[in-house]
Amino acid sequence: MTSFTIGQVARQAGVGVETVRFYERKGLLEKPARRASGYREFDEAVVDRIRFIRRAKELGFTLKEIKELLELRLSPATTCADVRSRAETKIVDIESRIQSLERMKHALVRLTRACSGRGRTTACPILEALDQEETP
Repeated sequence: MTSFTIGQVARQAGVGVETVRFYERKGLLEKPARRASGYREFDEAVVDRIRFIRRAKELGFTLKEIKELLELRLSPATTCADVRSRAETKIVDIESRIQSLERMKHALVRLTRACSGRGRTTACPILEALDQEETP
């Protein structure tokens, strides 16, 4: 079995060494064995696991959700339907965030249209709107 140092794992997975340590602290990676020198000794599967984590993050999953997905993979009672349900829940979450971002965008568009970009900041409609309790 081939073993890797933390630096080799990080390079192969396309992340930084601190990311590997962070995933280890968060419980996404098992604590590796240590060589007699004290260096961590990772196996090849860790690189694949980090790549899985990266791809899941790119799809919007949180580290907590990724940990749950990794645990689902190990559970013999888990079905594809369970995983699909998690993905569908994430889709709903993403759609909600998109709607929220659209509302923010429209509010900012209205504010920037109201601002001529001239004059002193004491009369800036954007800053005045931010001082109000509710942004238009």
